[in-house]
Amino acid sequence: MPSDTTTPAITPLAVGIAEAAAMIGISQSHLFAMQRVGKFGPRAIRLGRSRRFLVAEIRDWLQAGAPPRQRWETVKGGKP
Repeated sequence: MPSDTTTPAITPLAVGIAEAAAMIGISQSHLFAMQRVGKFGPRAIRLGRSRRFLVAEIRDWLQAGAPPRQRWETVKGGKP
């Protein structure tokens, strides 16, 4: 009987700017603009030289109605 050599799909916990923008259905440039003016709530985390966004935080932010960053920080408990 042949063994199954397929690798299970791994769901990422953190994504880059392109994936974050795709998750919410906007362009990368729009996401950059939202970050610049404080309208994108989730903050990026640094992993080495890369910046990543936590998928769970993006989902929570959207479920909260996508509030501006300042309000989002209050809603989520002030954790940066």
